[in-house]
Amino acid sequence: MAGAQLRRITDLADPALDDYLRMTDVKLRSRVEVERGLFMAESYEVISRAMDAGMAPRSFLMSEKWLERFAPLYERYPEVPVFVGAEPLLEQLTGFHLHRGALAAMQRPELPGVAELLAGARTVAVLEDIVDHTNVGAMFRSAAALGVDAVLVTPRCADPLYRRSIRVSMGTVFQVPWTRLPAWPGEGIDLLHEAGLDVLALALTDGAAALDEVDLGPQRKVALVLGAEGHGLTPATLRAADEHVVIPMAGGVDSLNVAAASAVVLWQRRAMLGAV
Repeated sequence: MAGAQLRRITDLADPALDDYLRMTDVKLRSRVEVERGLFMAESYEVISRAMDAGMAPRSFLMSEKWLERFAPLYERYPEVPVFVGAEPLLEQLTGFHLHRGALAAMQRPELPGVAELLAGARTVAVLEDIVDHTNVGAMFRSAAALGVDAVLVTPRCADPLYRRSIRVSMGTVFQVPWTRLPAWPGEGIDLLHEAGLDVLALALTDGAAALDEVDLGPQRKVALVLGAEGHGLTPATLRAADEHVVIPMAGGVDSLNVAAASAVVLWQRRAMLGAV
């Protein structure tokens, strides 16, 4: 712990702790974290992955018993404060028990431009209006595991850097290149087409091609568009897509959870590329 800036918490009204206030208020945090240019990483593995990906910590928060365990992380940034307090006090501050040991308030990275992200990409996943942070995190984990080159999220999609999204992704959100589209579907689909990508919409529509019959081979650059639970992709997206694709089902089931569906579609793409 040599050189670490350990700061004992005595006053929850200390402005230095503002990054950690009201952590369970999803609506508030989703707005405040973007406005303040920060995101929260939770657990040793996730904080470590964020730092390894070049993300800079603003501060750390933990109880006394976790100081030794997390020392290899916070000692890499001796100028960054490490706030230490009793567990009941930390729970009062954040609104939940820090059972994964510690939180780190991280500096939110600047996202790349869409054209920059798509340069050279051959497999792209587009998350249209996925509002559930758990689904977003699971989809990023599948994207990382199955070799997706880039992920695009629409303007109304949940934040991939929200704490729950990061946790479910197991920190893989830091290794998959991604950015947020400025508009969708019009400008977004135009940008995909300009990058030479065919836009394939995963949808339960009449005439949709079965996934195992769709050309997903290496000669084709594809953007696979997945929509929110319930209503699915918007009519405008369906009209603009080059092709509609459906996962064949059995047992009277008409569809999968969007996170599960993304894993199936991305695995099929990887298999057709000869990588599985």
